[in-house]
Amino acid sequence: MEVKSHKDLIAWQKAMDFAAGVYSLVGKFPAKETYGLWSQLTRAAASVPANIAEGKARGTTKEYAHFLSTARGSLMEAETHLLLAARIGYITDQDAAPSLALVDEVGRLINGIRSKLLVPIP
Repeated sequence: MEVKSHKDLIAWQKAMDFAAGVYSLVGKFPAKETYGLWSQLTRAAASVPANIAEGKARGTTKEYAHFLSTARGSLMEAETHLLLAARIGYITDQDAAPSLALVDEVGRLINGIRSKLLVPIP
């Protein structure tokens, strides 16, 4: 299948699933967290598919690889916020598990795309 758009990328699709799942999870957070951990987590999660899309739309392979790295960084930031939310009792480990599984999957997909971009073709 030819990748014409960022929407054709499985990494982007799974990152969207991750971001949507995070938005569902933060509903379990206490109201006092609206401008704290809730905000940081949702911004980091939304940044993952956004950076994949922006990188795909850029004109060069170097820029695409850069935005994929940024997406990966946002993914790790969101993972850290999820783990913290579970550790302090805002969500259970079971609540976090589906999103954390997507972190692993999206991370592998991003790494795969990035490695193909950066490997010179003989």
